[in-house]
Amino acid sequence: MTLTPSQNYARTKSLGKFPKTRKFAESFPFELDPFQVEACHALESGKGVLVAAPTGAGKTIVGEFAVDLVIGSGGKCFYTTPIKALSNQKFAELTEKYGESKVGLLTGDTSINSEAQIVIMTTEVLRNMIYANSSTINELKYVVMDEVHYLADKFRGAVWEEILIHLSDAVQVISLSATVSNAEEFGEWLQTVRGDTEVIVSEIRPVPLYQHVLFGNRLLDLFGENLKLNPELTRLERDSYRQVRGNWRDKPKGPKPLTRSEIVEKLDREGLLPAITFIFSRNNCDAAVRQCLAAGLRLTNSQEKTEIRSVISRNMKNLAEEDLVVLGYYEWADALERGIAAHHAGLLPAFKVTVEELFQRGLVKAVFATETLALGINMPARTVVLEKLSKWNGEGHVAVSPGEYTQLTGRAGRRGIDIEGNAVILWSNDLDSTSVGGLASTRTYPLKSSFKPTYNMSINLISQFGSERARTSLESSLAQFQADKAVVGLAKQIRKNESVRDGLYSEAKCHLGNFMEYAQMRGDIKKLETDSKRSKRKRAEIEEEIGAIRKRMKNHICHTCPDRENHSRITERAQRLQREIDGLTERINTRTNVIAKRFDRIKVILDKFGYINNDAIAKSGKMLAKIYGETDLLIAESIQSGVFNNLSPADLVSVISSCIYESRNEEAAKVPRGDIQIALAAISKIYSKIHDAESDLNLEPMRAPDFGFCWASHKWASGQSLTSILKGTDLTVGDFVRSMKQIIDLLRQLRSAAPELQIIIDQALTKIDRGVIAYAGAAV
Repeated sequence: MTLTPSQNYARTKSLGKFPKTRKFAESFPFELDPFQVEACHALESGKGVLVAAPTGAGKTIVGEFAVDLVIGSGGKCFYTTPIKALSNQKFAELTEKYGESKVGLLTGDTSINSEAQIVIMTTEVLRNMIYANSSTINELKYVVMDEVHYLADKFRGAVWEEILIHLSDAVQVISLSATVSNAEEFGEWLQTVRGDTEVIVSEIRPVPLYQHVLFGNRLLDLFGENLKLNPELTRLERDSYRQVRGNWRDKPKGPKPLTRSEIVEKLDREGLLPAITFIFSRNNCDAAVRQCLAAGLRLTNSQEKTEIRSVISRNMKNLAEEDLVVLGYYEWADALERGIAAHHAGLLPAFKVTVEELFQRGLVKAVFATETLALGINMPARTVVLEKLSKWNGEGHVAVSPGEYTQLTGRAGRRGIDIEGNAVILWSNDLDSTSVGGLASTRTYPLKSSFKPTYNMSINLISQFGSERARTSLESSLAQFQADKAVVGLAKQIRKNESVRDGLYSEAKCHLGNFMEYAQMRGDIKKLETDSKRSKRKRAEIEEEIGAIRKRMKNHICHTCPDRENHSRITERAQRLQREIDGLTERINTRTNVIAKRFDRIKVILDKFGYINNDAIAKSGKMLAKIYGETDLLIAESIQSGVFNNLSPADLVSVISSCIYESRNEEAAKVPRGDIQIALAAISKIYSKIHDAESDLNLEPMRAPDFGFCWASHKWASGQSLTSILKGTDLTVGDFVRSMKQIIDLLRQLRSAAPELQIIIDQALTKIDRGVIAYAGAAV
């Protein structure tokens, strides 16, 4: 039986078993929810906890209880977050509650009161402390891992698992996660590696969420009674898809869509502001703001405009006047005064922080944002709008997953302010309400590990535990835990897919002839058309091949079948299933001991390049242990080869940028000549040597150096202005600042790893940590 909060309190008081929980709960002006009370009980009982609950449900209260416990009884509590902006936010909250003397902040480039009882930090900082055997963790009692579902992140997820595996058993871990469908599996793994851990799952949103579709000018409910699709919506959609003169190629004739400014005005009339509109493109976010300004949209009154100006003035006082134009300051400030803003990674950090503050205060009413806003920043809205249900993932356009949809729409509904939240999907010719309904009602978004050993991780583990114990610890990873359990499930899925595939093939049989042959020709044309965009073959050759296949298709007996298009749709589904079956089969073949095998291969390379000798760590290995990042071995080898030894400070900044930067487009990089060119050629040669060794061992290769930021970073390190650097380039100020901060982080690592470079590194840091970069501080 689920107890109400009042019943739970009555029971707790009568038993008197959890006095610390009761005292903590009484400090709030509202009753805690049952899941929060249950989690606090578990903590007070000495257990670890995994709390999985929707966005805005109040998971962080459980983390704050751990903070309260050390304040009352001594020891330390570390509160970890995935990004610096979240660390800054939590630092401000806890400092206000407990006072400056008790709270510290560590984010790599910011260190405030690092020996405090409560320290907020990014996860990488704690991972590095564990590997360095830092004395700071000696009195550690609790670690809060906020947004722990980040361990699925392809690039950074391993850090969460490293901490959970290697943190002292004496430390209680509080893992806070968004709702995932395999919380019990994750909890089972935590129980294995961390000991007694209670799994607490809540699927109750504190503010109910209602789903809508904006069909032209009509705002329609997505669901009707019993969570079935709204029949009015499906009727309108069906009418829009009626064929014209029986030609299946004709596009559906839907209603004329509203402009972005008209959508905001409609939401305003319906009382649905403030709203966040998610647009999966930085340029389109900025374009949306410009469209609203051009339409004369104003969402603020004179008093609100005055308050907005005051916040802008306070937050922007350190900006250099000569940089204001290139930063787009005047247009940005004008939009803010009207209650409109963009929010994405291309903006100056100070701009993003200002937008967040004004939105939280209800002064900005309409924000156009990329999905990065859904990563835990405290910016809930009354309404969330999704323009599309697909996004560019760096390689192609992919559908938004159910988990991503839930994370994005989870921003809708402000606890204590709104009685409901609203998600609005914009209808388009590409939209299928059945798919949208499935997406909105799906509750299966499992947490999947992305853990894999790196060179740095492996050298640190060998240094700490020796090879055998290190290998065993890696076998304790969630990735291996899931791999071992998953093979049975994968085999079951293959059997299920094969059954459905065979049924589809049977359904697609044509009375005229072999429709599979005909479908294969259609598939071949589609593949050729797709390949033509990437292939180096001449377009004329591809067109000729397509023409020949089209000719064979027209001569095929099934081409005249009146039910041809229906057969085609069915066979396409069957072919998609076959591709999935092939992929699942390959996954089964690569599951067994995949983590340990990768570690063994990394060890071979570390031994080959002289970083270890059996279990003995060479001097170069101790250096590698202090270098974190995707190109760790490349940097270590470059130091070993003396690539950086004779460079000037500005040249060092330019060369080192190749190890952190990833270009957003395929344009050829502009590289300064002289010593920089020579150093980059040496780095390329070293990379080739590493790549060959990795290929020989069938090891996933390290990311290649990227020279796309060499010119800009060199100009900045040479004292040039931000305006002169960004003018005439596609580089955004947000990307520039973030890349420069990453260079600073890396240089600080190298300062510790390679003392012989300390003087030149200090000079380089002085040259680049200035102006807008210094002002950006820890807000990146």
